[in-house]
Amino acid sequence: MNKLILLLVFALGISASNAQMLGKNQANSRADSLRGTLTPLRTCYDINYYHLDVKIDIDQKSVSGSNEFVFTATQDFTKLQFDLFSNLKVEKVVYNRSELPFTREYNAVFITFPKAIKKGVKDKFTVFYSGNPTVAKNPPWDGGFIFRKDSAGNPWASVACQGLGASVWWPNKDHQSDEVDSMLISITAPKGLQDVSNGRLRSVVPQPDGSNKYNWFVSNPINNYDVAFYIGKYSHWQDSYAGEGGKLSIDYWALQTDSAKARPHWDADVKPMLKCFEYWFGPYPFYKDGYKLVQAPHLGMEHQSAVAYGNGFKKGYLGRDLSGTGHGLKWDFITIHESGHEWFGNNITSKDIADMWVHEGFTDYSETLFTECSESKQAGNEYVIGLRKNIENDIPIIGPYGVNKEGSGDMYYKGANLIHTIRQLINNDEKFRPILRGLNKTFYHKTVTTAEIENYIAKQSGLKLDKIFNQYLRYTKIPLLEYKIKNGTLSHRWITDVKGFDMPIKVTLKNGTYSLIMPTNEWKSTKINADITPENFKIDPLYYVDSKKVD
Repeated sequence: MNKLILLLVFALGISASNAQMLGKNQANSRADSLRGTLTPLRTCYDINYYHLDVKIDIDQKSVSGSNEFVFTATQDFTKLQFDLFSNLKVEKVVYNRSELPFTREYNAVFITFPKAIKKGVKDKFTVFYSGNPTVAKNPPWDGGFIFRKDSAGNPWASVACQGLGASVWWPNKDHQSDEVDSMLISITAPKGLQDVSNGRLRSVVPQPDGSNKYNWFVSNPINNYDVAFYIGKYSHWQDSYAGEGGKLSIDYWALQTDSAKARPHWDADVKPMLKCFEYWFGPYPFYKDGYKLVQAPHLGMEHQSAVAYGNGFKKGYLGRDLSGTGHGLKWDFITIHESGHEWFGNNITSKDIADMWVHEGFTDYSETLFTECSESKQAGNEYVIGLRKNIENDIPIIGPYGVNKEGSGDMYYKGANLIHTIRQLINNDEKFRPILRGLNKTFYHKTVTTAEIENYIAKQSGLKLDKIFNQYLRYTKIPLLEYKIKNGTLSHRWITDVKGFDMPIKVTLKNGTYSLIMPTNEWKSTKINADITPENFKIDPLYYVDSKKVD
């Protein structure tokens, strides 16, 4: 979510910080490698379960408590790495009732066990820690804790840490490739305030100082950066949806001061969204944990089963249409986009942040599909084409691997238009829709590489798509179709970085209709009607390409 919103902030003339949150022009450092690389000290153990048990002190802007790691050894080892930002203090690491020695390097922590843990053994240790986590200056575009007041002056706190990493506020194996299987999130909130977190609420336990500990259990695998808390004075109401997976619980959490306007606003979008996305993507992936929409003190984030909402109860993106077509003002951007991440981002998660287009391209395209569901296919086409004005084609969509760096923010709009272009190549929604649903079934609750996604789409579509994915994802320029028309003949060729590029495309060989041609990087000729001239020759706008008339 973070990079999309930041790019939009620029487009709308709102002051903001650098669009590449992690610094796309920065040299990769040792700290980057420790954060982003899967070394043997990280692959030696598979995370099964966390119990995060912390107290949030809003007055001191601090956190204190522990996290229990339950893991299975994937090989014999005596040493492993977990992650916690260096401004937070590791008080101790406890294993079998004894403290383990540990060392630090940047934001990585290394612990050594008294004897080798054998492959296949399930074991556990607990990290006790405390400190003042980074406070986000401009959330959710930069990560950290968020402290606000509601309109009645009550404290309101949360966290957003996509990209930067969950280790900004709690100790964990901070790499997207290893999602914990289940998790207990215990958040102690100050007296008079509530906590809302991921999953389902198991209990509320009063504490001696008047605070309350909220115990939320997550039954499904979850990304580290999705783990969240929302502390404030909330109103809560419930609903349900009869979905493909049965009865899905819906929980709404809005500030008490905003609940009257939140109810009708959320009601307008949530069930139509669930109906549309289940049709296109398959069953909601987290029936066990339910669907929650939670008002947050920042614009929005895809926190699994507890979607963060901060769009001011307005249609569009803060009341604006990002496509410039008018279609984006008919629904709430944050509700639709962030909920779309439940399928792409939370259900299907990229192993490396460099492949975040898998999250953002498909989720951005979910806006097009929702427009199609709520209006028409033509409206969806207009919406996705309208988004192209926001594409910069600055750097490749896929970023460098192993250093926790994203690629271009074009992963959103350009990613969506790549998917729309592939939809045209498939030219059969009865095949295209099962591909989207099949992705969510095949990679259900899994972490993936971009190669796995590319190969699945190619195999299921029966099309050769490798050169197309390469051009759009790994180079900045989009395909350029050079053409010339003379004596009833259309001459054409692709100009691309990828050699042997041969994507079919529809053009006007005669007025009033589009016909398929098969350009390559070499000049080819096709007969064309006499009424088609260089001036009225057109390329089907549903394909995201450039064109150039040459002499």
